[in-house]
Amino acid sequence: MNKQSPTHKSKTQVKFKVQKIIALSSFIIFAGKLVAYFLTNSVGILTDALESTVNVATGFITLYSIYVATKPQDENHPYGHGKAEFLSASVEGFLIIIAGIIIIYEAVKRLFLPAEILQLDIGIVIVAVAGLFNYLLGWYSIRTGKKHKSIALISGGKHLQSDTYSSIGLVAGLLILYFTGEVWLDSLIALIFGTIIIITGIRILKETTSHLMDEADFELIKQFRNVIKEHKSDTWIDIHNFKLVKYGNAYHINCDLVLPYFLNLAQAHEEGEKLKKLVVDSFSEEIIFNLHIDECFKLYCKNCKQENCPARQEKFIEEADFDLKKFINEKPEEKV
Repeated sequence: MNKQSPTHKSKTQVKFKVQKIIALSSFIIFAGKLVAYFLTNSVGILTDALESTVNVATGFITLYSIYVATKPQDENHPYGHGKAEFLSASVEGFLIIIAGIIIIYEAVKRLFLPAEILQLDIGIVIVAVAGLFNYLLGWYSIRTGKKHKSIALISGGKHLQSDTYSSIGLVAGLLILYFTGEVWLDSLIALIFGTIIIITGIRILKETTSHLMDEADFELIKQFRNVIKEHKSDTWIDIHNFKLVKYGNAYHINCDLVLPYFLNLAQAHEEGEKLKKLVVDSFSEEIIFNLHIDECFKLYCKNCKQENCPARQEKFIEEADFDLKKFINEKPEEKV
């Protein structure tokens, strides 16, 4: 089921607008940090500038993924065009690792060939202000994401705020350098943050490889499970075999819904539509939902709250458990 609610288009427009602001702001912050480097000649500040390429890359990749998500499926791309995002991110991961290697090279070279550092006070102010703006951008992204139930904006905002913490560490190191005048500290700072950048690049490559291989995202599945669990209908005896794949800004979901065996076709269809509507309305991302309905086969009596069941064989004890392992298991009836 493709998400076709009347508000979907407006939600997508809001997300695109917010992400455009974040992407452009990240680029401005990156440019400001480059200015700080050229003013100070500090290789430590250069590491912060190159680390910001992660935010710039992530910002524009997410913006591109939202744009791609608006493209309809076609004959050659039955699942959409979303994997272009992961290919782009893989390239960015390689570039970030290369940037980290360059930083470490420059830091080691500066240890043996020290260079004069100028106007460090101005550089510290620029880095501190840039870190504050990153935090505010993250807060704006998270707030908008929660308002429009957008997982992408929330996770992007948390990434921006995490960058602020590394900026705080850098500012602390630069202040020590400023007051002590020990030039070697600049190289030490660069070595530390250059290593962090390389680790970040490796993490991005690992994540994109996982997505390209359609590795299960259990944290994301948990979010969907919690929504279903909190709003579960008494008629929904059990939900299992939950599978989720993310293509760009669209989620492809498959799951099995167990219903009382005595429901007729129309009633079963109505319950299935209720589940689809719940999931679709709880997230602003595009959702393509495929649902398989199973009858209870009288195996779920102790988990079924239906009082009017004509063939109950056991008393109701408790609702089916929504444990994550059982939620994604294909044959939970073996554990009932």
